[in-house]
Amino acid sequence: MLPIFINILLTINVLVCLLLILLTLMQRPKNEGLGAALGGGMTDNLFGAQTTNVLAKATRVLGGLFFGITLLLSVLYTRQANSPSAVQARLASKPAAKPSDIEAEKRKEEVTAKLMKQLKDIAPGASVTVEEKTAASPTPAASATPAKK
Repeated sequence: MLPIFINILLTINVLVCLLLILLTLMQRPKNEGLGAALGGGMTDNLFGAQTTNVLAKATRVLGGLFFGITLLLSVLYTRQANSPSAVQARLASKPAAKPSDIEAEKRKEEVTAKLMKQLKDIAPGASVTVEEKTAASPTPAASATPAKK
């Protein structure tokens, strides 16, 4: 949604900029410079005798609008750059396994397998179940129950 809003504002900003350039060139300077080359007399016919006041006021309004939209665009671009992309959000939600975690899991499996083997050697006909304990105990608890006959 934010990229679409930024593109719309950017288009409006370009249009305001072009209108601002046009209005600036249409104004009649004191020395009849570039405004006269673009038909300075035509603006008198188009807007009437108060052409200078109308064009100056429109230029001020468009200039303020240009600066306001530009400021808003800068804030939106900053917000868009600071927000994580879809890939970054997915990576942040699933933390990578640390080598120490992988080693601990491997050790846990080795200890469990070793305990299971020892329990089977002690009680060959026993049924063995493994239950997880809390984080205080790193090894799983095993219980041996006699097999039902």
